[in-house]
Amino acid sequence: MIKIDVQMISGLADKALLSPRRRLNFNFHQNDADTLQRMLNAMEPDTYIQPHKHELPDKTEAFFCLRGRILVVEYDDSGAITDHIVLDHSQGQFGCEIAPRTWHSIICLEPGSVAYEVKDGPYDAKVDKHFASWAPKEFEGSGLDFNKKILHQLGL
Repeated sequence: MIKIDVQMISGLADKALLSPRRRLNFNFHQNDADTLQRMLNAMEPDTYIQPHKHELPDKTEAFFCLRGRILVVEYDDSGAITDHIVLDHSQGQFGCEIAPRTWHSIICLEPGSVAYEVKDGPYDAKVDKHFASWAPKEFEGSGLDFNKKILHQLGL
């Protein structure tokens, strides 16, 4: 049995704080070939996750907030926001599911936030994510400005 407790979440969050990307995964699945990918995602507000979608192969993805506050945003093909939710277990907003072929991004709103993510497998880095051309690439340096723009549009 793998127990997800305060010690595990705190330890992962502490490591994410020291990570250059300001986020860190802990995988529960045994290997990339597993048909169900399960992981903890610890993240800080100064991380940027480029909007992306999972298609060809199509994959459903779900997020559940275990600690902190996390914004999940869906977009149309031009980058306009179509839906969003602030995951915050203290407010009764526990999780969400993203349909295949849906542009989405995750924005951390509170230090030490941790999500439990479930996604269809297997994982192949070459085809897992299709990144949005209308958003900055992760290492371009303007990702946090993109996040700020999204937060402003949503009044957060």
